[in-house]
This record gives sequence, C-alpha cells and structure tokens, in this order.
Amino acid sequence: MHFTLFQILDLLGTFAFAISGASLAIKKEFDVFGIFVLAFVTAIGGGTVRDVLIGEQPVSWMHSSELIICIVFGAFSAIIFNRWMNKLNYFVFLFDAIGLGFFTIAGIEKGLNFELNIFICISLGTISATFGGLIRDIISGEKPMLLMRKEIYAIASASGGCLFFILQFLEVNQSVNVISCISFVFLVRIITSKYGIKLPIIKEK
Repeated sequence: MHFTLFQILDLLGTFAFAISGASLAIKKEFDVFGIFVLAFVTAIGGGTVRDVLIGEQPVSWMHSSELIICIVFGAFSAIIFNRWMNKLNYFVFLFDAIGLGFFTIAGIEKGLNFELNIFICISLGTISATFGGLIRDIISGEKPMLLMRKEIYAIASASGGCLFFILQFLEVNQSVNVISCISFVFLVRIITSKYGIKLPIIKEK
C-alpha cells in the first residue's frame, strides 16, 4: 500500500496524540476502556472538527482503518510501557508536542487539497493540531492547554503554518519544508515551556 508524505504525517500525528491521550488517562487512573476512549478522542478530535468545517463527509477516520490501528497501537503502547514512564506528565507533554507538529502540516495539506487560501489553511492546521488536545483536557478535567496563559500552544502551531508558506514561497524542497516546519513547531513548544515564555494578558482596569 502506497502512502503519500502527508498521509504518513497524519498517521504519525494520530499515533503521537493517541499516546498523549492514553498517558493522561493512565495518570488520571481511568479504567482500560477510559484509556482507549481518551486516546481516541485526542487522536481524532482535531481532524474531525477540521473535516466538518470544510464539508468533507465522511470525516477522514471513518474510512481509514490505518488511523484506527494507529490509535489502538498508541493506546496499547502507553499501557505496556507505562511502568517505565516514571514521569507521565512529561510523556503527555512530549507526545503532544510531536503530534502538534505533525497535525499542523497534515491540516494545512487538507486545506491545500480543497484549494483554500493561505490563512484558512493555517487555521485548519491549527485546528487539526489543537482541538484533539482541547477535548482531551476537558474530558480528563485538566485546564485546557489551548486556553491557558502559561502555555504557548496554538501559537506554536500557527507559527509553523506561517513558516510552511514562507518556505514554499521561497521554493524550498517540499520534504525539507515539511521537516523544517514540524521541527519548528516542536521546538517552539518545548523552548517556550522550558523557559516560561507566555503571551501577555489584558488586565481589567
């Protein structure tokens, strides 16, 4: 079976987000069913919202057994290797950052396939990358990272999307462009978290 570059990115992002969701479920002491549910909604949440917005029916995961297999494999991986994951918070964060980069580019590609403009494509990339995590956090009772002042989350994704189109305008090789943007999103997420970089707030006067 032949996969395009962006289908591979979608699978990798799905796997990473499934581990992120399952790891958080284990940390929250969900039962086995709950672990798979949280892995599932984390992995497909953003893509589902994206597909509904652009009118793609059925949504991508409904006609892709590969995505379902990735989610199941990701959940099982989190369960099997859980005993070696002494810092589950770190693994949730790490795989969330990885998935953020993969899904940003996968969402942009979906927008390009529908011949949408640059700004909509970047928005779709950001939605794909962040809404699964938003749903995961709401279900698990966590404060949503998407809305927290102390986390640079959606901005990391949107910045990666902007970089993608800048490099595309400069006619950078597609594979190099994709790898650069995924790495950029990942590094922005990691660096801003490590050094406590955050967006300003507007205080009521």
